[in-house]
Amino acid sequence: MPQPRILIIEDERGLTQTLTWYFNKEGYEVTVSGDGLEGLRKAQTALPDVVLLDLNLPGMNGLDVCRELRAGERTRDIPIIMITAKTDETDQVVGYSLGADDYVGKPFNNKILLHKVKALLRRAQGQSEPGDVTDYSGVKIDRVRHRVTFEEEALDLTPTEFRLLECLVRQPGRAFSRKQLMEAAIGDNSIVLERTIDVHIKTLRQKLTKAGGSADLIETVRSIGYRFREDKLDAK
Repeated sequence: MPQPRILIIEDERGLTQTLTWYFNKEGYEVTVSGDGLEGLRKAQTALPDVVLLDLNLPGMNGLDVCRELRAGERTRDIPIIMITAKTDETDQVVGYSLGADDYVGKPFNNKILLHKVKALLRRAQGQSEPGDVTDYSGVKIDRVRHRVTFEEEALDLTPTEFRLLECLVRQPGRAFSRKQLMEAAIGDNSIVLERTIDVHIKTLRQKLTKAGGSADLIETVRSIGYRFREDKLDAK
């Protein structure tokens, strides 16, 4: 199997040296950029398997880099983990809303970061059984092809939105807390933020509505969280 490729966009030289050594040891091919704009160009050219992205960068800040990657047809599905000393809730909500898949505050444990990288790579590769498709109330989720449609119209979802919608659609009618949804959508050892889930739900509702669906397909459960609307259709 080819080595998984990681692009680290980070301007702290000591940290990039440590991460390069660590991930090389674990069998990863590592590319480093200390500048946001240069890192964006490298991501667009090399198409790495995962990007580790700092927020405070020269050239272009990490949020703008994330926004550009998610807007690009060739880079929109690359998993992004933000690694930053900015751990305020507002910063994290903005990062997730722009399409970041996970958020790691400095300082962090390298083993936990490796775990997060592996989890995102598994999801990006669509490791599941052939024919693993969920079809309910017009929403069709194909995990193998990593594709979601509503009434045959494709939905352009970020990887996190994909996993969040899949969690809801697989168990229609079940009320999930925000913490449960965050754990399902982001993975283990992630920072759980209630407002982060609210941002994702708002975006999912907008995309379902744009495709001709109804915003109330995802219902708010007061004081708990959210659920996918249960109707008379049978899940397949």
